[in-house]
Amino acid sequence: MKTRLGAALLMATAAMAGPARAADLPAASYYTAPAPLSAFSWMGPYLGANIGYEWGDVSNNPTKPSGIFGGIQAGYNWQFGQFVTGVETDIQASAASDTFAPWQFTNPWFGTLRGRAGVAVGNVLLFGTAGLAFGSLTVDSPGNLSETRTSPGWAAGAGAEVGFGPHWSAKAEWLYLDLADRSYSVTGTTNGLTANLLRLGVNYHF
Repeated sequence: MKTRLGAALLMATAAMAGPARAADLPAASYYTAPAPLSAFSWMGPYLGANIGYEWGDVSNNPTKPSGIFGGIQAGYNWQFGQFVTGVETDIQASAASDTFAPWQFTNPWFGTLRGRAGVAVGNVLLFGTAGLAFGSLTVDSPGNLSETRTSPGWAAGAGAEVGFGPHWSAKAEWLYLDLADRSYSVTGTTNGLTANLLRLGVNYHF
């Protein structure tokens, strides 16, 4: 009888000790790799605004029209893995002006239509751009003589754009602008405009 009672007590003690020992074991740890950061999508249409500064030179004249400018841009991107291509157009109002007696040259507006191509690294797009340009050049002289010509041309440059939200990006861009020479009766010669443009902008991607 005592033997059977002792065996029963031993079995009960072992049953109670089992959960206690399990509780004393360190909890199993599971490593979960962090979710990969999703790359910014450049695919699709976008619309934005920009502001910058223009440093210009007038051909066949010593004036150098310079000043701030600003405007809007719109475009469309196609993305193939890390490679991004697209087309962009913009229109700008400019305060670029300079006077060399007796002439004052101003560049009141210009615009471009360009292709873009670049490489996306995460949320950063590095790109080059080139295409058509158009704009006006106005000359004023004493006696209220004023003459404006609208000229075609070309533009090329490079820049970087950074995506900072699901739909937003910011960019910094340099462009070289070349507007063709046109004949001006006020100056008695042909004049055109070349300019370096540095601008900052934001885009909303739809």
